Amino acid sequence: MELEAAKLIAAAIALMPIIGVGVGLGLIFSSYNEAVGRNPGASELLDKKFFLTFALTEALAIFALLISLIILFG
Repeated sequence: MELEAAKLIAAAIALMPIIGVGVGLGLIFSSYNEAVGRNPGASELLDKKFFLTFALTEALAIFALLISLIILFG
């Protein structure tokens, strides 16, 4: 196997966590919408937690992309 082919396969495998990030973000958004729908008065408290969990989950996707690009071009 050539080095370039191995780099492409490794970069593709490094992007696998993005599938989990997509599922996680879907669960976060659905839970937030359900919670605000049940108790609109608690939306201020839920907003802070929602944005924190959204940012941390999205950071995982950015890290996976960064690792993939390092493997591909490094």
